[in-house]
Amino acid sequence: MKALSQKRRHPLAVIALLLMGLLVTGGLYAVATTVNQAKASTTSYSANDSAEGKKLFQANCATCHGMGAGGTKDAPSLVGVGAAAVDFQVGTGRMPMQMNGPQAAEKPAQFNDQQTQQLSAYVASLGAGPAVPEAGLLDEKGDAAKGGELFRVNCAMCHNAAAAGGALTRGKFAPALAGVSGQHIYEAMVSGPQNMPVFSDTNVSPEGKRDIITFLKQIESNGSPGGADLGSLGPVSEGLFVWIAGLGVIIAFTIWLTSRTS
Repeated sequence: MKALSQKRRHPLAVIALLLMGLLVTGGLYAVATTVNQAKASTTSYSANDSAEGKKLFQANCATCHGMGAGGTKDAPSLVGVGAAAVDFQVGTGRMPMQMNGPQAAEKPAQFNDQQTQQLSAYVASLGAGPAVPEAGLLDEKGDAAKGGELFRVNCAMCHNAAAAGGALTRGKFAPALAGVSGQHIYEAMVSGPQNMPVFSDTNVSPEGKRDIITFLKQIESNGSPGGADLGSLGPVSEGLFVWIAGLGVIIAFTIWLTSRTS
């Protein structure tokens, strides 16, 4: 008994208990989160959707992603990416890719809405992942002011403060967001396509994502009340325009004056 009492008083006993508590808490949280995500990703689809989606996948996607969507040397695994990733990539025409390149380009969608839903159902059945957002988060009735703040903090460094897009490294780019549906914007935030980071509900809440969509749709509908936006690139493009156009006018005027004098 005395030996056990001495071990309990060991200086490392408290640290060991804390570590055990953290491990147990983290494990329970991970299990609960996985169960919730799995329910969210699969309950909106029928077994028939998943079966039809599997046929479409094997006929159109398995060449790159593998028969079981486990990935190959040419394309990543799709297990656990969720329905949102598939709906975004397929719905915007980025997948199937037209050709290999630094980034999948947007193009007309190859599959209709029903086929896209079936593909999403099949991939969602392979593992828990972000689900297609509910209609209530896409009503564009959020707080545009809060959405603008969130967008400038989290997104403007790539997409530009006016959501006009911008260049990245090695031939990649952040696309302009005008004309993109609210559903695809939300899905991009939760799935992180291309070089975009994933904004989970911990980083940006669902309400925050709704606010961002509201902000983007508001600035899209407002247009450019001040005149030509010059690509929405800010003072750089405006300064360049002044130097080129302004100096050009001055030089032309100078030439005209000298020709009149002679």
